[in-house]
Amino acid sequence: QVKLVESGGGVVQAGGSLILYCVGSGGTFRIKAMGWYRQSPGNHRELVADISSVGSTNYADSVKARFTITRDNAKNTVYLQMNSPKPEDTAVYYCYCSAQVYTTIWRNNEYWGQGTQVTVSS
Repeated sequence: QVKLVESGGGVVQAGGSLILYCVGSGGTFRIKAMGWYRQSPGNHRELVADISSVGSTNYADSVKARFTITRDNAKNTVYLQMNSPKPEDTAVYYCYCSAQVYTTIWRNNEYWGQGTQVTVSS
């Protein structure tokens, strides 16, 4: 199992900045892709950004040029730098990873964090 714990959420003014953190921990595992999703009331969970194990990134069009995803493989940590957030970025942000986990054999699985609330005030 991989446990993902997010931090860094809160209230930020539009045009400000905020950084989200997510740390993975558990038994024997190798994290592959990591990413951030978000969900606001009445909407489906949507991809914000993801990053491969070698650093290739992918962003939702709505956050390109404003948000930056990075990761530290040695620390099993992924970050989301949110610059110039807008009120429409208000949502619960969830950390995600795909990983190979070793119990008696290696298995692929996907994991989610509990989510962290981000509120952007206008």
